[in-house]
Amino acid sequence: MRLSFLDHYLTVWIFLAMALGGIVGSSFPDWELWVNQFQFGTTNIPIAIGLIVMMYPPLAKVRYEELGEVFRDWKILGLSLLQNWLIGPVLMFVLAVMFLQDYPEYMAGLIMIGLARCIAMVIVWNELAKGNSQYAAGLVAFNSIFQVLFYSVYAWFFVAFLPPLLGLQGMAIDISIAEIATSVFIYLGIPFLAGLLSRFFLIRAKGRQWFEKKFIPVVSPLTLVALLFTIFVMFSLKGKLIVQIPVDVVRIAVPLLIYFVVMFLVSFWMGKQIGADYSKTATIAFTAASNNFELAIAVAVAVFGINSGAAFAAVIGPLVEVPVLIGLVNVSLYFQKHYFKAAPL
Repeated sequence: MRLSFLDHYLTVWIFLAMALGGIVGSSFPDWELWVNQFQFGTTNIPIAIGLIVMMYPPLAKVRYEELGEVFRDWKILGLSLLQNWLIGPVLMFVLAVMFLQDYPEYMAGLIMIGLARCIAMVIVWNELAKGNSQYAAGLVAFNSIFQVLFYSVYAWFFVAFLPPLLGLQGMAIDISIAEIATSVFIYLGIPFLAGLLSRFFLIRAKGRQWFEKKFIPVVSPLTLVALLFTIFVMFSLKGKLIVQIPVDVVRIAVPLLIYFVVMFLVSFWMGKQIGADYSKTATIAFTAASNNFELAIAVAVAVFGINSGAAFAAVIGPLVEVPVLIGLVNVSLYFQKHYFKAAPL
């Protein structure tokens, strides 16, 4: 498998969307007023639609029916749970506090990235690294369901509850679990149900072959289009602040880079330690190291606002993740060659 043209240059498209948004926001003084007229309460309707559309394709791709295979392998499932829902969130929280404690909203955005486990691009990284596609599908399905049920609880705990306990009262952001739960339901629950139901009914009506080979390729580009649209609008609303963004990008990118590399290496080592073969080790490593930046962006925008530092920090996620994970694919293949006697396809 090779990355599609759109996916391979995702970092480039994100930079272009950021630049174009900055130019438009700076060139048209009434731009912000025009965008804000499409407002219902605190929700910008076009952005809300874009974020829901962004989440739908990866959730429609998930093979929920393959959860049983993963559940039968308690060793792999237990390790993946430990990596994704304990080590990953804690590591990102620590890095966010270390690097961004004087920027509370950036810190919150970074934490939200760490809590959003990958359910889309991990399939691509896994296939490029010759991982176990069946286990990848099962773990993605499990993480999708787990996120729907627990993301709001995790976000409230790590963003609003935990900082004051550690003496970070000045950085704690006043949000309730109900606010986050509502946002998660809208931006993850709705596309989750749409993906699940469309998968069930379309496969039943048209067959798996049609669904996988015809329908999915048609809807998949919607994720990238909606992501770039969201980034464009966010940066267009920053206007005069655009000149400060390069410095902010670096401050946010450094802990993200550390996170992706550390999570991958630690998870890969843990997989080898429990005796998993290469394909399963690569799968659990990429599942743990990748993040669902679409969800992090959606929740940050919904809870903190499209102009917020949290939303801006969430946008930097894919900017860093895509090139780093492409590099880690090559690291994984190197490990396969040097540390595994056989690597089943």
